[in-house]
Amino acid sequence: MEQAPPDPERQLQPAPVEPLGGPGALLEAAVGEEETEGNREDSSGVDTMTGNHFWLKKIEISVSEAEKRTGRNAMNMQETYTAYLIETRSVEHADGQSVLTDSLWRRYSEFELLRNYLLVYYPHVVVPPLPEKRAEFVWHKLSADNMDPDFVERRRIGLENFLLRVASHPVLCRDKIFYLFLTQEGNWKETVNETGFQLKADSRLKALNATFRVKNPDKRFTELKHYSDELQSVISHLLRVRARVADRLYGVYKVHGNYGRVFSEWSAIEKEMGDGLQSAGHHMDVYASSIDDILEDEEHYADQLKEYLFYAEALRAVCRKHELMQYDLETAAQDLASKKQQCEELATGTIRTFSLKGMTTKLFGQETPEQREARIKVLEEQINEGEEQLKSKNLEGREFVKNAWADIERFKEQKNRDLKEALISYAVMQISMCKKGIQVWTNAKECFSKM
Repeated sequence: MEQAPPDPERQLQPAPVEPLGGPGALLEAAVGEEETEGNREDSSGVDTMTGNHFWLKKIEISVSEAEKRTGRNAMNMQETYTAYLIETRSVEHADGQSVLTDSLWRRYSEFELLRNYLLVYYPHVVVPPLPEKRAEFVWHKLSADNMDPDFVERRRIGLENFLLRVASHPVLCRDKIFYLFLTQEGNWKETVNETGFQLKADSRLKALNATFRVKNPDKRFTELKHYSDELQSVISHLLRVRARVADRLYGVYKVHGNYGRVFSEWSAIEKEMGDGLQSAGHHMDVYASSIDDILEDEEHYADQLKEYLFYAEALRAVCRKHELMQYDLETAAQDLASKKQQCEELATGTIRTFSLKGMTTKLFGQETPEQREARIKVLEEQINEGEEQLKSKNLEGREFVKNAWADIERFKEQKNRDLKEALISYAVMQISMCKKGIQVWTNAKECFSKM
């Protein structure tokens, strides 16, 4: 028989420890609402939320240009990199015209720094992913060089999409560091490092340890982790299939180029059929040359799929953070229960389990009443602190679950909308491509009929 969900407002008791938020915790939609953390300051005293409400203004953000540059890295070695021009335009001008407010150059590594910061300070958010640093799932005619102009152009579009995703997010858009990323070119890295976010980042080893040692994982987050794995697997397979199809399609179109050459050569030795063969060859040549533009358009649809391939890792990051919090909660509860048992044993003089203390008591005799009272007093203070700590972790966990699940629901709506639109557009493009192929052969048929 299914149990009724617990009251989400009740306090979890030290034992047994339930998954953070409780199995039936209510999750209120936070999208579009003012968050209580809007005026949050981190423990270092650095205000990470912008106070000028720039996200409420109508601002257009674009990554308008990419430029190849040469400079020296941190090791004082010369390197070649690509810089991207970010432009922000305010559309709330007095005369109603769009005016350039800011423009600055950023490297890909600075975009990475921004995203790493967002991951640390907003662990409950499914942070938008960056486009790939090096080309993956490419068909054989496409360059995998990260300096290739076509790849750089697609990455420029991906970086612009990343900024638009962050700017449209109800929580991330209010972050001061993000605002400075768009407006402050000099000393931005120093400003980010002053937040101390690197010190707050959870280590991979700690996260892996929590994954295997947590005793009461939240079923919802476990299912979400499995879903993210399946999403990544399905999209990876889809991209591999698409790359193979692109290779074959390229070959089919180039065969039409061979038709065109043969018909043109044939027309040179024919008098009566020459004009018809020449026209048919021309139609074949035009058709064969169109494949490059078609596959270039397909790459943009592939990039949309890749974005959600990388979103799968963002979902897992939220799950890992929840596992860490749940593991910390369970550890705190276990430590509290141990201290309560020690206090009870000292008060009653009975030892329930084998312990080093029990062995030393048998070897060296009992403690004096004064020593026992002093130890009991210390343990009681530690128990009080532990109970407060456990209560704080419970509240923090419930808040995390509420905010995380609200953002996950927002992400799911976005994903369904985006993938539906991308797949429909891809299908329309394929239909249009097939119609052009039919039209080419229809024209060729008419040419042959006139011979």
